[in-house]
Amino acid sequence: MAKATTPKRPTRDEFELEELGNQLVEAKEDGDERALSVWGEAEKVRGRILVLDSRTRLVHIDKEGETRKIPFLDIMKVSYE
Repeated sequence: MAKATTPKRPTRDEFELEELGNQLVEAKEDGDERALSVWGEAEKVRGRILVLDSRTRLVHIDKEGETRKIPFLDIMKVSYE
């Protein structure tokens, strides 16, 4: 029986990751709602960034009182949509 393979997350270089980190920090400081493209999810995740946890590498997003934690490496793009 063949092993089912799941698609792997695209690799990004350190400059792309640094730019993404800068965008997340700016979004947290602004306090504005942002749309995040998350790997493996069809729809964008919308909300305000509350916490950028460097220890767990999770980004905490608040949408209408509900907090969701997304791994930093799963975030593909940050936008204002």
